[in-house]
Amino acid sequence: MYGFINTCLQSLVIEKFGEETWEKLKASAEVQDAFMTYTVYDDIITLKLIQEACKVLGVSTEAILKLFGEYFFEFCKKSGYDRMLRTLGGNLTEFIENLDALHSYLALSYKEMNAPSFRLERGADRKMLLHYYSDRSGLCHIVPGIMEAVAKDFFNIDVAMDILDMDEEVERTGKKEHVVFLIVQKSRGQMRRAKPNRLQDGQDTWKDQEALEAAFLRMKEKYLSVSVHPVKKSRWEVVRSTVMFGKGHLLNIFVPIYPERLWMEEKTFCNAFPFHIVFDESLRVKQAGVNIQKYVPGLQKQKIQLDKYFSIIHPQVTFNIFSICKFINSQGPADQFVLKTRREMMPEAWKHQPMLKLRGQMIWMESMRCMIYLCSPKLRSLQELEEHQMHLSDLAPHDTTRDLILLNQQRLAEMELSTQLEKKKEELRVLSKHLAIEKKKTETLLYAMLPEHVANQLKEGKKVAAGEFKTCTILFSDVVTFTNICAACEPIQIVNMLNSMYSKFDRLTSVHEVYKVETIGDAYMVVGGVPVPIGSHAQRVANFALGMRISAKEVMNPVTGEPIQIRVGIHTGPVLAGVVGDKMPRYCLFGDTVNTASRMESHGLPDKVHLSPTACRALEDQGFEIIERGEIEVKGKGKMTTYFLIQNLNASEEEIMGRPQTVLDRKEANARESQDSKTVVVMRYSYSCQLPPKSDAAQASDKLTPGGSPAAGQDSMEAADGQRSPDQTKPHLLPGDNLPSGFCALL
Repeated sequence: MYGFINTCLQSLVIEKFGEETWEKLKASAEVQDAFMTYTVYDDIITLKLIQEACKVLGVSTEAILKLFGEYFFEFCKKSGYDRMLRTLGGNLTEFIENLDALHSYLALSYKEMNAPSFRLERGADRKMLLHYYSDRSGLCHIVPGIMEAVAKDFFNIDVAMDILDMDEEVERTGKKEHVVFLIVQKSRGQMRRAKPNRLQDGQDTWKDQEALEAAFLRMKEKYLSVSVHPVKKSRWEVVRSTVMFGKGHLLNIFVPIYPERLWMEEKTFCNAFPFHIVFDESLRVKQAGVNIQKYVPGLQKQKIQLDKYFSIIHPQVTFNIFSICKFINSQGPADQFVLKTRREMMPEAWKHQPMLKLRGQMIWMESMRCMIYLCSPKLRSLQELEEHQMHLSDLAPHDTTRDLILLNQQRLAEMELSTQLEKKKEELRVLSKHLAIEKKKTETLLYAMLPEHVANQLKEGKKVAAGEFKTCTILFSDVVTFTNICAACEPIQIVNMLNSMYSKFDRLTSVHEVYKVETIGDAYMVVGGVPVPIGSHAQRVANFALGMRISAKEVMNPVTGEPIQIRVGIHTGPVLAGVVGDKMPRYCLFGDTVNTASRMESHGLPDKVHLSPTACRALEDQGFEIIERGEIEVKGKGKMTTYFLIQNLNASEEEIMGRPQTVLDRKEANARESQDSKTVVVMRYSYSCQLPPKSDAAQASDKLTPGGSPAAGQDSMEAADGQRSPDQTKPHLLPGDNLPSGFCALL
């Protein structure tokens, strides 16, 4: 099938069921991302898509095909075939009778098109029998969807279609499937008037249904009992059927007048119709047009057999007079026959050329017991005309094949251009998709270094104004006896240990939505409430610290083989944040709060979370167990009463570590895990966001945008570095790596 069909199916699924359903359907059917309109695809692709649609949507094949038929009609109208379809006929009967002619015309452009065939039998009481022939089995349920949509849209009538019979039809049409539909027309007004009565009385509904089924069975029995052989009607039967079928009133029937003899010479006839053949019941050629003799020289011989020089391409019937007459009686005289010359009967010099195809009408002349075949060369373009070494002058001036060739030549050029545009469009779509993926990677890396709103402002060439945050919570941590470990191990062992520890800590930043500021050696720094102010910053950092302590037990000391120990210090207070530098710009924190938080870490104890007085007050009545450490001497601060954070009384270890607990959490975790190797369940906090602060510098510039990923830098740490544990000889802390975390998402 052409890609037009698959594109229609794709559009149907996306419009009716959503983009996600199409992606799921496409993945299960294992088909490509997009289809080219004028490219031919294997029928298996379409059938596979339909089968998978039934599974994914949980509906029957019949329902899917009927829905597709309805949508296909609308899709064709939107694709520019609206006027062509409307002009096929003035009623549903004429529309169906001209479908084969439409397919024949479209075949000029769509060379590989293998369209179905339709034949209509009209009956009384607004009933019709539609014969459907197709080379593709199992797709007949598309027809009711199309016909019902056409009847409703074009002719304002409602149509009900049922299958009377289904079998294989080989000789008449060469099609694999022959389905007979019963079409019953009912006006919308009658249906609306009948509907209230049926709703009021359920018994009447049951009787109406029984009557409809009985009528359907009688129609089916009548159809099956009819002889398959054509029966010649009497003159009166023809007139009576004409009146019954609504062809017009008896007094208004047109009666043509025929001459007593044909006023045309034989020579004139052969010149006026250069492509025609007259043959008798035994297929002996009696006469032929002048140009068909030119391109099939064997026809100039006396008493030659037509089937020796030609084979029937369409319809696929036996080449004898009985089969041809049988097909004409069943299909009607308007159906076209396509003949093709036999290569072995052509002159030797012509055998390398394409064989000539003729398309035309067979008419039986009863008085002469002969058949006349009025035809024209079947050509699609000027290229085919040249390949057959023919010219437009070889066609009769009244033959519309001339116009069709010229028009179709332009149409083929437009199709070729459209195909190239589609290919370029698909290439651009693929490139755009890859570009979006690479852009996302670049942005992820960029936002790992700077907050999103800061990075966006810098990309736009704007200056990022510094801002004061009235309150935030800062955390520092380090590894106990890190200097001794470094002295006793290989550098690669230290790197592996720190990588394992920091990976676990980084995951926790996403769980509690705190911002990772930097890592220097074994030191790890995070902040809550910067650059997105949030009321629960102290609780988030406290839970993060408890999670760090749990995670550290999973990291082994390469020297002793036992879990490492960490010290954690937390302080709450105001800071100033902003971007410094042009080369490698960083979002840094400034203020005494940074120094105090560092003092809490350096004066802490192994496996303890050390809190300053302000951090302790921020965590009061928040469900945390806190014990007083007592008064200690803090360098640069004097004596301070500090505290130890023990546990969160209202949160389990699984919640603090961001592990799935409920079924919903597991589903979310599985969804995340399918996209990312790290499974994270964000901990929920019942604290509302605060508005972002505005610094003195920011008052003269733009407001800080709280919509970005948090990032931070750090104040000078010379004073803090002066008093460390004996094993903690640290360099001057500078802004280091950071990772993006979530925004203020509170429930």
